[in-house]
Amino acid sequence: MDKKGVNKTILITGAVLGLIGVLLDAFGAHGLEKLVDTKSIDSFKTGVRYQMYHAIVCIILGNMTVLNMTSKRRIFYFFIGGITLFSGSIYLLAIDEALGMSLSSIGFITPLGGLLLIFGWILLIINAAKIK
Repeated sequence: MDKKGVNKTILITGAVLGLIGVLLDAFGAHGLEKLVDTKSIDSFKTGVRYQMYHAIVCIILGNMTVLNMTSKRRIFYFFIGGITLFSGSIYLLAIDEALGMSLSSIGFITPLGGLLLIFGWILLIINAAKIK
């Protein structure tokens, strides 16, 4: 994929993640209160918050001209993997009660997602430090 294609993919993905984040936040604020307890809603909102932070960063990343494409791709993949595992597992764990099943066995996935997000930030810092 060429430079414009990579940037376009990152931008669109960031925008889609932002849209999904807004929709999930609305669901968390208005739909979950009848289905799960306050602790689960707070946890769900944590997942949304981290998804939104990283959606915004993806939009910024897609517009950055000072990073090479390889670095952008790597950072992007870490963020996507992190959002999927971190926020995704939080969403599932928060609504498992409403689904009528225990998903506590997937709880180990959340910190793995957090590590991917951290690695994405570390890569961004390292690459930013290399800018001349």
